[in-house]
Amino acid sequence: MSFIKRIAIAAAVTTALSPALVASQAFAAKTSLIMGMVLEPPHLDPTAGAPAAIDEVVYANVFEGLTRIGSKGEVLPGLAESWSISDDGKTYTFKLRTGVKYHDGTDFDSADVKFSLDRARAEGSTNAQKALFAGIDSVEADGPGSIVIKLKSPAGNFLFNMGWGDAVIVAPESADNNKTNPVGTGPMKVVSIKTAEEYVFEKNADYNWGSPKGAAKVDSMVVREIADVQTQIAELLAGGIDITADITADHVDQIGGV
Repeated sequence: MSFIKRIAIAAAVTTALSPALVASQAFAAKTSLIMGMVLEPPHLDPTAGAPAAIDEVVYANVFEGLTRIGSKGEVLPGLAESWSISDDGKTYTFKLRTGVKYHDGTDFDSADVKFSLDRARAEGSTNAQKALFAGIDSVEADGPGSIVIKLKSPAGNFLFNMGWGDAVIVAPESADNNKTNPVGTGPMKVVSIKTAEEYVFEKNADYNWGSPKGAAKVDSMVVREIADVQTQIAELLAGGIDITADITADHVDQIGGV
């Protein structure tokens, strides 16, 4: 599972359908979405697990980072609306979005960014991509709406790294429970988890930040584990699911009429 493919899945609920996905003809008219996926994520905390299936479900839908990676691999604003870089390339100052709230109603601010990045790079961190944070020398809040990150040496890929699912921002109040009760700032929120069966999401009605296209374009979404790709194709053709990211070029003939 490529990182860009995971991004495309997230984009399906907020923007037009990406070419990396295959959907039924009725997709555009729907206010709810059912997606099939081959692998079930072991939990829903992208900061504490390596499986790509975690990001498939929650990246940019439930959780957001300082930056966001677009469908073409470009770096876009996320929870940071803008940033500046020092002349020596080692100090990044991020201006954070205001009015952002987590799904539980708590406010997002610079303290959450500091907590998240310090947690990710801590000695006992379980973050699967801890190397993303190894170049950080310090993270300091400059008031509630600004965060200053100093690097040990210049890193041209730093802004891209901050857009990974492993670098999403979480709140200290809810971080320990995100595996089973994920609380983020994204356009969708988890309302039900049926292990090995399905994950049910609903639109975050208060969301008005982050995504280049604004709030989610669907009211609800269900992600179903369908381990067999041929079964996914049959479900897609029959209308049992609306979208899948697990079809390859080998299946084009079977889904040509979808």
